[in-house]
Amino acid sequence: MRILRTDEARFTGLPDYPFTPNYLEVEPGLRMHYVDQGPRDAAPVVMLHGEPSWSYIYRHMIPPVAAAGHRVLAPDLIGFGKSDKPSNLSDYSYERHMQWLNQWLDALNLDNMTLVCQNWGSLLGLRLVAEQPHRFERIIIGNGMLPTGEQRPAASYSLWKAFATYSPWFPISRMVQLGTGRTLSAQELAAYEAPFPSSEFKAGARAFAKLIPSSPNDPAVAANQAAWKQLERWHKPFITCFSNGDPISRGNDRYMQRRIPGAHGQPHITLRGGHFLQEDAPEAFARIINDACRPELAA
Repeated sequence: MRILRTDEARFTGLPDYPFTPNYLEVEPGLRMHYVDQGPRDAAPVVMLHGEPSWSYIYRHMIPPVAAAGHRVLAPDLIGFGKSDKPSNLSDYSYERHMQWLNQWLDALNLDNMTLVCQNWGSLLGLRLVAEQPHRFERIIIGNGMLPTGEQRPAASYSLWKAFATYSPWFPISRMVQLGTGRTLSAQELAAYEAPFPSSEFKAGARAFAKLIPSSPNDPAVAANQAAWKQLERWHKPFITCFSNGDPISRGNDRYMQRRIPGAHGQPHITLRGGHFLQEDAPEAFARIINDACRPELAA
C-alpha cells in the first residue's frame, strides 16, 4: 500500500480552524489525524464527518461543545483531511474504514461517548455503536443512515458512482458547496481542497461512492444487517437532527425514529439547510448536542 501524506503547510491559516493536530497510527505507517478539544477527563463527544469533507466541517461546532465542558474529538477518516491517504481505490473498503476507526477508539480508550455523525460518518458511526454499544451513551445523527442494500438506489446514486469512479475532474470544494445552502467563502472552499494537492490524493474520496451498500450482494450488507439488530435493541438516547433541504437523506430520520427504541420521546429537530448542515446551522446543531449531554438528561 502506497501511503500519501499531505504537507502540513497546506493547512496553515485556515479560517476558524486553530486546533492543535493530534496523530495516531491505526496500522503501521498509517496515521489518523484528530482534533481533541476540551477537558481530557470529560465524557467524549465524537464527531464523524462524511464525504468528501473532513474535520474542518465541524470547526464552528467544536468550540461551543468543548466550552460546555465536553471533550470533543473529531477524527479525519483515512484518506481525508490531515490523515494519511492510501493512493489506490482498492486500498479502501467499508471494513477497513471500520478497522481503522475501531483501532483509533481502542488506542484512545474512549468510553461514555456521545456519537455525532453525518453522511458517511453515520454509515461508520452506527456500525461502531452496534459493535461496541457499551462504549456509547447517546447518538445524535444528522442527514445520514445505515443502508443494507434492500432499497433500490436512486438514479442519482448511479450517476454519482460513475462520476466518482471515472471522471478525471473531481472538485472537492464544489461538491461541498453543492450540498451547502449558504455560499462558502473562497477561503473556506480552499480549506476543503487543502488535503488534496493533486488527484492522486483523492482515492479515498472517490472510493466512498462505490462502498455504499446498494444491493443485497454487497459485502457490507451482512454486517450492516447485524448492526440494525443491535440498533433495534438500543434504548439509550437516539436523536435525529436533519435539515429541511437535503434530498439525499430525506425521510431517513422518520424511518430511524420508528425503528430504534431510543428515539422514542427524544427532541428530534429539523434545521434549515442543505446536506452539510454543519455549514448551514452549526450553532443550532451544537446546541442540540449540549442540551442532550446536560447532566440532568444523562441521569
